[in-house]
Amino acid sequence: MSSPPTTVQAYLDELPPDRRAEIDTVRRVILENLRGGYEEGIQYRMIGYFVPHRLFPAGYHCDPSQPLPFACLGNNKAAISLHLMCVYGNPKHAAWFREAWAKTGKKLDMGKACIRFKRAEDLALDVIAEAIRRVPADVYVRFCETAVAGRKSASRAKKQPTVKQARASSRRAAAAPRSRKRSERE
Repeated sequence: MSSPPTTVQAYLDELPPDRRAEIDTVRRVILENLRGGYEEGIQYRMIGYFVPHRLFPAGYHCDPSQPLPFACLGNNKAAISLHLMCVYGNPKHAAWFREAWAKTGKKLDMGKACIRFKRAEDLALDVIAEAIRRVPADVYVRFCETAVAGRKSASRAKKQPTVKQARASSRRAAAAPRSRKRSERE
């Protein structure tokens, strides 16, 4: 078993010719539309486009050793995948993306962030280009920081009981001794 490629060129060299042609087409669209601050490299065993640690030292909140991922392009057994994290994390951007794609008449096979395809001609490449162009690195970093901060404050809020929860807990505690007394009498 060979080790995974560590450079984009090595990744491309390992692809079958038909898959490489499709990935090259999408890769060209991505590179032509990426705005400053992003870099291309290998991330999660795919071609990744990310905000490097030198610009965002905190890295990816799920794995700070990784730079902040923006998009990934990868070859899988069944299809090719394009992961657009800028679409996944931003509901407004996601709505625009899906509406713009629908106007092209092309089928969108997409999960939260992953678009699956077999041929580049199946994609709305102009919509992908615009989705990438709309999100410069500094805007993406601010959005990610805000989203992570929001999750942390929501998590803290869940830990503190609401007034309603506190009252219900008090009622249960007050009722508990009575139910024990009844069972003791029986």
